[in-house]
Amino acid sequence: MMTFWILTRRNVKLFFKDKGLFFTSLITPLILLVLYATFLSNVYRDSFASGMPEGVIVPESILDGCVGGMLISSLLSVSCVTVAFCSNMLMVQDKVNGSRGDLTVAPVKSSTLSLAYYAASLFSTLLICFVALAAGLCYIASLGWYLSLADVFLLVADVLLLVLFGTALSSVVNFFLSSQGQISAVGSIVSSCYGFICGAYMPISSFPVGLQKVVSFLPGTYGTSLFRNHALRGVFAEMESVGVPKEAVNELRGVLDCDLTLLGRDVTLPAMFLILGVTVALLLGVYILLNTWKNKEKAV
Repeated sequence: MMTFWILTRRNVKLFFKDKGLFFTSLITPLILLVLYATFLSNVYRDSFASGMPEGVIVPESILDGCVGGMLISSLLSVSCVTVAFCSNMLMVQDKVNGSRGDLTVAPVKSSTLSLAYYAASLFSTLLICFVALAAGLCYIASLGWYLSLADVFLLVADVLLLVLFGTALSSVVNFFLSSQGQISAVGSIVSSCYGFICGAYMPISSFPVGLQKVVSFLPGTYGTSLFRNHALRGVFAEMESVGVPKEAVNELRGVLDCDLTLLGRDVTLPAMFLILGVTVALLLGVYILLNTWKNKEKAV
């Protein structure tokens, strides 16, 4: 256990020592928040207003709160995964510069070494994503605050769960990388594609039916939906209190991916947590097995 903590501390220190990597990982979510607020807020606001039933007038503060919830859920659902890939690049860099070979020569278990990389990346990613969450909550407060204390704690839990998922996924993917060029290529692909396939940039309900069925099998989809549900629950409740018909609110929930289906069945919030939790356990198990297998292969 002592070896595990020493290696984890070493990896965290190296991440923060690389100022370029650290500040890039930290600034990226904040830049996304500014871009979302600048270019998407008015589009979302007009879309929500036009989607209300005829004769129903929704206060601007509620529409603004809905916009804020959408933006913060999109920001966090993307950042929790893409930042994990950035912070986990240390594992590949150690391969490139030969440090990984030095560590494997020492009497250190392969599982301990691999878990130390995972834990360090998890810590760094959580720190950055909690900063992004704090910035997002400040943005929501400036527009219209409809979150309860329970909603805030659930958003924190969502961040923790999705960072666990993002770190496990990046650990498995990065295991197969061994050069700086591969690092850049994978980082570019994940940054440009993940937001679309998880429904952060564009609601899944707007996808073609066939594509909707495909992405319903992707765990990241449910991470986005969890953020949507917890960031918008208070707004939906406020809409009903000012006279918006429940049917219209339910339709809006479906459009914004708060309600998802898998194989024709509705997926409840506990089921979404379970899907992500099981996926994290499976990915982490695969990651440890890959490292153990490689270590045995070298021994032979």
